[in-house]
Amino acid sequence: MQDTNVSNRAFDTLIVGAGSMGMAAGYYLSRLGNKVLLLDAGDPPHEQGSHHGNTRLIRHAYGEGAAYVPLALRAQQLWADLEQETGTTLFARTGVVNIGSPDDPFLREVQVSAARHQLPLETFDGAQASRRWPAWRLTADQIVNFEPDAGVLYCERAIDAYRKLATALGATLRTNTRVVRMACHGRETVNVWTDKDEKFSARDLIVCAGKSTRHLLAPLGLDVPVTRVRKTFAWFEAASGLFAPDRFPGFFVATDIGGYYGFPDLDGSGLKLGRHDAGEAVSTDAPLAPFGAEPTDLGDLQAFLQRYLPGAGKLRVGRACEYDMTPDTHFIIDRVPACPNVHIATGFSGHGFKFASAIGEALAERITQGESHMDLSLFARKRFV
Repeated sequence: MQDTNVSNRAFDTLIVGAGSMGMAAGYYLSRLGNKVLLLDAGDPPHEQGSHHGNTRLIRHAYGEGAAYVPLALRAQQLWADLEQETGTTLFARTGVVNIGSPDDPFLREVQVSAARHQLPLETFDGAQASRRWPAWRLTADQIVNFEPDAGVLYCERAIDAYRKLATALGATLRTNTRVVRMACHGRETVNVWTDKDEKFSARDLIVCAGKSTRHLLAPLGLDVPVTRVRKTFAWFEAASGLFAPDRFPGFFVATDIGGYYGFPDLDGSGLKLGRHDAGEAVSTDAPLAPFGAEPTDLGDLQAFLQRYLPGAGKLRVGRACEYDMTPDTHFIIDRVPACPNVHIATGFSGHGFKFASAIGEALAERITQGESHMDLSLFARKRFV
């Protein structure tokens, strides 16, 4: 339950942005006895950030780089722990296929990461895969890598589960409260001010406010190269049984018409499909144009379906969403140099949610222990300097 009378309380950590990473960090800090205040401009889970849309893929053999694999495996374990603690289904083991040409660097990295970390991975050509999963219309020269242990996370359920556990442990959550300014005073105190003319203080601060992060960090002398990009996804009618989870895994496909991801027909929701690349850069405060505002919103998805998944039916519903993109698509998880008790987590570039449990735990460890047991060096901001 939200606590509205918090102005005079002493907190150990303030968290600006209580979405995927922030809510997870709030839980793990609270479990360690840290007094936490979470501030969010909406009422999470909500549709004003990057965590809506019901589902996300979780992959272990990682085409974005083998360095992600330990983080993915730790995240998977933590999602399982969260399921057990709350009695809520958060993961569906549907398997995931990665599809592309034999020389595609993403597929090569999937294979490298699987071999390096001894992950189960089955490889087919396009003709074999089309026989195994009849919804697909692939060519013989395409390569299909199948991860049987991967699958689908229910993202909004997961955030709600962390929210309930964190507040039960004493965390304070302020919803519909926008942070407008931040300041730090050496290593001892950080302050934030809200749009309600309130000021809160603590020893540590986590900033994971999505599209607002770059603006909030600027007064602290830090610029993070993150661009807000509009994306779209949609659900389509699914032929009876053809896209059921036992006959159709989650997927990512690299093609000459773009990179696409999708999900089986879960609970009768239909086939979910989105385009991972492309998209339009938008300013921080601009409203997102709704699905259908651009001809490519539906056109790109239909072109993909006609070529590769012709059994899909008509559009059910489409949505707009946003990615916070870095130039290299790797995350930024670091401290502010001038204020080392200010931690940042941003730039998740459309593939961050699966890691939220492990990143939340890592942020909590950095604050309470000085460093995390996970290697986060890939995500240091200095690579852009």
